[in-house]
Amino acid sequence: MKNIPLDLLQEKTSIGLEIKVFKSDGQQRKPDRDVAHRDDHYIFFLLTKGMGSLVADLQDIVLSEGQLYYITPSQVHHLIKTNGAEGWFLAVDVALIPMEFRNVFEHRQSSQVPCTLTDYELKQYSALLNLLHEEFLARQGDNFYLHIIHTLLQTFLAMAASSYNVLQTSENKHTRSAELTSQFKKLLAADNHSNSTPSAYASKLNVSLGHLNESIKKVTGSTVSYWIQQEIFSEAKRLLYHSDVDVKQIAYGLGYKDYSYFSRSFRKASGMSPSAFRKLNRK
Repeated sequence: MKNIPLDLLQEKTSIGLEIKVFKSDGQQRKPDRDVAHRDDHYIFFLLTKGMGSLVADLQDIVLSEGQLYYITPSQVHHLIKTNGAEGWFLAVDVALIPMEFRNVFEHRQSSQVPCTLTDYELKQYSALLNLLHEEFLARQGDNFYLHIIHTLLQTFLAMAASSYNVLQTSENKHTRSAELTSQFKKLLAADNHSNSTPSAYASKLNVSLGHLNESIKKVTGSTVSYWIQQEIFSEAKRLLYHSDVDVKQIAYGLGYKDYSYFSRSFRKASGMSPSAFRKLNRK
C-alpha cells in the first residue's frame, strides 16, 4: 500500500535546522526525483532574484523576487522549482518555533500566500540569512555553536511571523471574533482531520453554537461546518491524490463510519465522487 512519504528532518541534521542557498548558476544539486511528500518540520523559502514555483496541497504556488513563503508539516507538496532563481531554503524543527509564532503561521483564516517584502525588509532578511548560513557552516565545533545558530534562527522566525501578521486585515485584529476564530482553527488542526461536529467545537470553546457560527462567519465569511468539511476533505484529497489507500479506509480514517455518507458529502463539496477525483487526478 502506498502512503504519502514523510520527510524527517532528524535524518539530515541533529541541530533542528538546515539552511541552503540556491543560485542561478545551476551548480546546486538537483534532486533525483520529485515525489509529493509531507515534512515533519517547517520549510521557509525566500526568493531574492527571479521566479520559482511549487505545488502545495494541489495548488500551484508561484514565487517571485522579494517574496517569502512557508510550508507547514501537514501540507503535501513537491520540491520547489527555482527556474534559475536565487534565494534561501530553511528547514526548521517544530520544537524550535515558539507557539506565538506558530499561531501566526498555522492558524490564519485561509491558506498562506506568498508574502511580498519591502525593499528594506528584503535587505534585512538577506543579511540575516547570509549571516545564519555563514555561522551554520563556520562555527561547527564551537562551544556556543547551537546558541548562536538558534538565536539567529529565532530572529528570522520573529521577522517572518511579523511579516505574515501584518497581512491580516486591520478590522480583524484584536477582536473577540478573530480570537475565537483563531482558537477554533487551533482545535480544528489539533483534531487531526477527525469528523467532529460543530456543537463539539462550541462546547470545547465554552460558547454557544450560534455565537461560534456568528463569529467564524464574521471573520471568514463561512460557517463552522464549512471549515470542518474543508479540513476533512482537504486531507481526503491529499490521500486520494498522493496515496493508494483504499477510499473506504480513507473515509473511516477521517471519522466517517458511513462510507456512503462520506461519498455523498465529498461529491457535494467537490462536484465528483472520491473515486472519480482519484481517477481524474491520476491521469
